[in-house]
Amino acid sequence: MTPETRYARSGEVNIAYQVVGEGPFDLVYVPGWVSNVELMWEEPAHAHLLRRLASFSRLILFDKRGTGLSDPVPLDRLPTLEQRMDDVRAVMDAAGSERAAIFGSSEGGLMSVLFAATYPERTLALVALAIYAKRLWSPDYPWAPTPEARAAEIESVERTWGGEMDISDLAPSADEAFKRRAVAYLRRSASPGAAVALLRMNSQIDVRDVLPTIRIPTLVLHRSADRDVDIEEGRWIAAQIPGARFVELPGDEHLIWAGDVDGVVDEVEEFLTGVRPVHESDRVLATLLFADIVGSTERAAALGDRRWRDLLADHHATLRRELERFRGRLVDTAGDGFLAAFDGPARAVRCAVEVARRTRELGLELRSGVHTGEVELAGDAMRGIAVHVGARVAALAQPGDVLVSSTVRDLVAGSGLAFEPRGEHELKGVPGTWAVHAVSDG
Repeated sequence: MTPETRYARSGEVNIAYQVVGEGPFDLVYVPGWVSNVELMWEEPAHAHLLRRLASFSRLILFDKRGTGLSDPVPLDRLPTLEQRMDDVRAVMDAAGSERAAIFGSSEGGLMSVLFAATYPERTLALVALAIYAKRLWSPDYPWAPTPEARAAEIESVERTWGGEMDISDLAPSADEAFKRRAVAYLRRSASPGAAVALLRMNSQIDVRDVLPTIRIPTLVLHRSADRDVDIEEGRWIAAQIPGARFVELPGDEHLIWAGDVDGVVDEVEEFLTGVRPVHESDRVLATLLFADIVGSTERAAALGDRRWRDLLADHHATLRRELERFRGRLVDTAGDGFLAAFDGPARAVRCAVEVARRTRELGLELRSGVHTGEVELAGDAMRGIAVHVGARVAALAQPGDVLVSSTVRDLVAGSGLAFEPRGEHELKGVPGTWAVHAVSDG
């Protein structure tokens, strides 16, 4: 369940915040660019991040002014870092927190740095992930984008906000379903004008002179192949903070809730508590079915919102019936697509064929992919290389296709299912080549 959203008064502005957990110390999570404290709980990976943080702390999270559920602000009078820092203080006061650890990611790290330097008596420790100190290039700061590159980035965001925004640099290895959800989350966290205005404001911020003034325990985390903020920038920042610890993490994701979330939280928990968590292995063999509706955007435009919603409702009802029939479990949905898990590959393939047939009777076409492999269970979500393989196999499908990996084909030998080869393929982000087969009528 989504925690209760409350409001703290900061000057003339209302700041939305939540409090989760009952740990021995307070931890304030300062999100990056834009956020929405209620939508965070709708994304499984984001919710997992917050639950992990709340497992060892009393977690306080909030939306910065101008974003999410906090009050909007005039675009010609954007908040300064000082005002945003006051928002942190107001939220802590409202939550009854006298002193807290501050954890900021990306842009949120800038505010965290300033708060820790200004209010050391209220800051237990500082943790920053994928932080930058300056967002415009200069000869003495070569890691930041050039003015031309930054202007192009802002123009692209302004042009594509609410549409097919490219977030490849923020989560390069994420599957397409995750990227669609992430784009929707960003879109619902700020208006186009606010998102662009915040980017322009961030381009003017420079906290380099603040770094040496920090006098509290500090941990700087950075993923090794982060495309949005170079790891060497993170190393330099850590070197400027007296006594700071720098930890390089594997991965190319910039978004905090993308990639190996547990790897990030493990470091935070060990730094703040002195104890590194021991995770019980929770891995199982599962057969995954990925599917999405072909041409859904065009069909929705042709039918209109109401008829399209009715059609989708019929499709989802059909899906639920067939999943129950073939002992499948719906793991995730994203707009016009879904992920389901099965304890047997033959049932998964037959379910995929039947769902595709039933969907065709509704006047829609599915493209589907099925793969069997070991997955890691994270609450109701599933993670691991098998998830990526299944998503990539589905992405190769043509309208009406049910494609399977060679693993699935081999496991269903003797089941009466027939397949035709569709060649060897390189799957993005997955080592080697993979043979793919289509379910046939033969």
